[in-house]
Amino acid sequence: MRLILSSLAILFAHVSFAQSAYWQQRVEYTMDIHLDVRSHLVKGSQHIVYFNNSPDTLRKVYFHLYFNAFQPGSMMDVRSRNLPDPDRRVQDRISKLTDSEIGYQHVVSLKQDGKDVSMLVNGTVLEVTLAAPILPKGKTVFDSRFESQVPMQIRRSGRDNREGIAFTMTQWYPKLAEYDYMGWHTNQYVAREFHGVWGDFDVKINLDPGYMVAGTGRLINPEQVGYGYEKSGTPVKRPNGDLLWHFVAKNVIDFAWAADPDYTHDVAQVPNGPEVHFFYQKNEKTTETWRRMRDLGPKVFEYLNEHFGKYPFDTYSVIQGGDGGMEYPMCTMILGEGSFAGVFGTMAHEVAHSWFQMTLATNESLYPWMDEGFTDFASSEAEAAIFGENNPHDGSYNAYFSLVQSGLQEPLSMHADHYNTNRAYGTSAYSMGSIFLNQLKYLIGTQNFQKGMLVYYNTWKMKHPTPNDFIRVMEKTSGLQLQWYLRYWIQTTRRIDYGISNLTESEGSSYLTLARIGDFPMPVDLEISYKDGTHELIYISMNELMGNKPVESPAVPRTVLQPWPWVNPTYTLKLSQKLSQIAKIEIDPTRRMADINRKNNVLLPEDLLHPYEPSTR
Repeated sequence: MRLILSSLAILFAHVSFAQSAYWQQRVEYTMDIHLDVRSHLVKGSQHIVYFNNSPDTLRKVYFHLYFNAFQPGSMMDVRSRNLPDPDRRVQDRISKLTDSEIGYQHVVSLKQDGKDVSMLVNGTVLEVTLAAPILPKGKTVFDSRFESQVPMQIRRSGRDNREGIAFTMTQWYPKLAEYDYMGWHTNQYVAREFHGVWGDFDVKINLDPGYMVAGTGRLINPEQVGYGYEKSGTPVKRPNGDLLWHFVAKNVIDFAWAADPDYTHDVAQVPNGPEVHFFYQKNEKTTETWRRMRDLGPKVFEYLNEHFGKYPFDTYSVIQGGDGGMEYPMCTMILGEGSFAGVFGTMAHEVAHSWFQMTLATNESLYPWMDEGFTDFASSEAEAAIFGENNPHDGSYNAYFSLVQSGLQEPLSMHADHYNTNRAYGTSAYSMGSIFLNQLKYLIGTQNFQKGMLVYYNTWKMKHPTPNDFIRVMEKTSGLQLQWYLRYWIQTTRRIDYGISNLTESEGSSYLTLARIGDFPMPVDLEISYKDGTHELIYISMNELMGNKPVESPAVPRTVLQPWPWVNPTYTLKLSQKLSQIAKIEIDPTRRMADINRKNNVLLPEDLLHPYEPSTR
């Protein structure tokens, strides 16, 4: 009996370990498609090899049919028309599309290992009941034919965008849904984010020879299409008069492309990095802006390579198209007109997505703050370094403070499509996600933070990291406990508010009392400035952190006091000098805490002339 029990214990331990071990699915796409530039129809074939690396037996698979969202009465249409603050690019435009302007994706036939399968279309999702189950560690082959109509450009995808770009081909093919430890991710396409399976793409695109094509991956027949820095080579047409463009991309989560007859193609080389290609319509609204982007764009890659990890591919394309800016593997679609600051800032943001989403492929539907927020943080830091700007994250803090005052704040744990307002989603995903990192720098120190970001990238690149995966890397790097921070900032709407409560002098000594007014606890940096020009930093940790962050500025002496338990509403400390010697007292002098009322963080000499009464919320 003991032997049996011991064997069972070993078996259960092995099963438990196997279930908790990381795994991810894999897919290999081979596609051959034709785009009719006059009818806006795409017809093509897919050959898909799907690898089931999970411990589960799969009896169904699911495909995304994103173009189906661009039809009157779709969930995207209805959602947009019922939001209190609809996206101005969408609003009610989908409801007004005619039959020739709508989008659709029809899977004409689908076979699994040569056998027919059962298919059911549900909005933007295709449910497939398999002819045979896919066993754990097994693989299967899907062969299909599909037909799509490219919609009038409304949101990211489509034809004839407002700047006159002919085709922005994103979310354009039947795309296998991701399956992971949470199961299938079969969210309807309502507006926002995506999630994809890691894999390889071999894509042949056939269309009118008057068009230039740009997209994900490397073009492997540049000479045949007359594509290159000198546009040299002899075009080779197919029997029907089409020109074939052949792209290959390895280890990516999606494939996007664009086509236009009037594209100009420029190239820049990143030192020790990729070629950066620029595709745009050259005119008085774009020429100077895109010339400057070509000159400065490589600096974004250089900064991100140094501070967040090396870009893993050898090429990247900045493509005029779409409805604003949207990231895809090895490329982005951005509007090309407007001010240099606006267009460059959009480009920098989308480039940074190559780190946070195209290499660290979090589920951006569930964790948009890890996608958009981390990207916003990184691109803001890069732009600040390039242009010599200070306080690059002020805009994020101000947006957060404004959202708090509006009463519309929702937890960051909300699914991207389910926020009640676009404002709450935008501020949460972008601004609060960025603040999450800047506050983390405050919590663990700049040096630990920078090291941790590189460790995170190198540990989780080409995978699907979760919030816990990220915070565990930062805990291991810093030696501090951070789950409480993740829980408070992501899962609640609690706010940080610390203030100076009282400053007194007794028997020749000065005593300062601080107050935790908000319900979000944090460690406190307290700077004392003296009238002789010297400064002192007092650091008060908190119990949950289980330690102290390192000294960040050796030039300023730091005194470490006992931690402040979060249950205590106040904290009193004895100052090293008399009250008459103090010029200024400030909580969080670097202003990295998202303290919703900074007015009560500072005590100035004039305040000492009267009994001090701190400001309240």
